[in-house]
Amino acid sequence: MLGMQYYLGEASLAADREGILRRTWQFIGHERQLPDVGDYLADVIGGSPVVVVRREAGELSAFHNVCRHRAGALVADGQGHCDGAFTCRYHGWRYALDGRLRSAVDFGQAPGFDPRDYGLFPVRVETWRGLVFVNLDPAAAPLAEALAPLAPYALPDFPLVERRTHHLGCNWKTYVENYLEGYHLPVVHPEFDRDIVVADYRVEIEGDVCFHSAPARDGSVNAGFWAWLWPNLAINTYRHGFMVERMTADAHDRTRLDYFYFFDPARPQELADMFVVSDRVTAQDKQVCEEVHRNLAAGIYQGGVLSPKHEASIAWFHDRIAQARAPASAARLEAVS
Repeated sequence: MLGMQYYLGEASLAADREGILRRTWQFIGHERQLPDVGDYLADVIGGSPVVVVRREAGELSAFHNVCRHRAGALVADGQGHCDGAFTCRYHGWRYALDGRLRSAVDFGQAPGFDPRDYGLFPVRVETWRGLVFVNLDPAAAPLAEALAPLAPYALPDFPLVERRTHHLGCNWKTYVENYLEGYHLPVVHPEFDRDIVVADYRVEIEGDVCFHSAPARDGSVNAGFWAWLWPNLAINTYRHGFMVERMTADAHDRTRLDYFYFFDPARPQELADMFVVSDRVTAQDKQVCEEVHRNLAAGIYQGGVLSPKHEASIAWFHDRIAQARAPASAARLEAVS
């Protein structure tokens, strides 16, 4: 079991961001959200603002969403479009979509100032089946290595029909631990047994992926298959679509769940039924995870014992967290020139 210091306080959050969230592939969106040159997605990854943009040749590039002048934001968080260049929202410095400083607007003559020294700091970006991932660690292994266990599994080619966000008052690891086991299903999600055979719920680990499965019952909206990718992403499958679930550490005691729903638009009733199930399960998980975090913060709980039958995935997760948070040197940023 992890000690309580892994869940509480700003130092714990900083260690998670530096040792884990900024050194792993993080989902940011789908290529269909970036159809045209200048389209971008901007979000905060591991506490660091980043932006992904579609460039002139059609490829994607990603950068820290930070102007080199005085740290203004290039674009607002979310999805948007810029006409051929990033324009800092603070003083108007303009950057080409390849990250080079194009114009230090009305800056004046400054001895020794060379615009070629003030390009944006790039971020790695790669895609998998249309899903867009970024990685703040320039030395990280390719995305394909992390996702290799998912290679045999297909995703339906459905559009992104809705995105929903839920806010939880707990540490992000508390929510991940809840996701990684089916032990709690009969107590927390009793209705689940109408959709899947809870008694046959199975969890298997392969590489960086934790696979969950259970036989789906007739009429279920669930497909009975879920995949969780280290350290904070899940792909939840339904009979007529799938949902990508990102678990973001907003603070040491706040977690943001971003749900991206990809679904068959020709099945509006099935989509509505799926939302009912998804929202109910999230509300139930929110309650228990917030109660757990409250009790961790109270200082009474000093560590328990994991079930070898149901919670081997949590033991695996704890080992990965402890290893990743071992002291490591910070990655050096190299700017576009």
